[in-house]
Amino acid sequence: MIKVLFVCLGNICRSPMAEGIMRHLVAERGLSDQIALDSAGTSRYHIGEQPHPKTLHVLREHGIALQHAARQFIRADAQQFDLLVAMDVDNLSEMQAVLRGSKYKTHFLLDFILDGPRGRSVPDPWYTGDYAGVYVMLDQACRGLLDHVVAEHLRIEQTGTKSHSSHDTAVVERNPNI
Repeated sequence: MIKVLFVCLGNICRSPMAEGIMRHLVAERGLSDQIALDSAGTSRYHIGEQPHPKTLHVLREHGIALQHAARQFIRADAQQFDLLVAMDVDNLSEMQAVLRGSKYKTHFLLDFILDGPRGRSVPDPWYTGDYAGVYVMLDQACRGLLDHVVAEHLRIEQTGTKSHSSHDTAVVERNPNI
């Protein structure tokens, strides 16, 4: 089982949207029993709250239902999850502060977009109001992340060695720094 945690500021907009999209993609590929997903926020602003209504609305427009209560990112998440995925530079910095120098590898979600620029932040729709535009970015990034998880984590876990199918090689070549 591979466990992925998406992290944003308040855990009511970007990270639960990414979680919902990824759950949907994982289910479409029949991998729900192999990939566990959750999301958290670096702040305490919205602990216990449901995702923002506009987040839920844009997910519903794409046929995705999400039940989630906001929670705060904690140090124990590093031991519970295989991949910690930040939405922006501030989130990554806050995560690293919580992890206090741990060697745990964190990622920017948008780094998983095929041929996309590295280190880019997902704009916060709480401030921009562009929930639909953020959905498009997150959908594209989650598709790349899922390809990465399948190629780099599930194949190794299932066989004990890396698979060398042409699909896996293409994914590895497109994300050489991840």
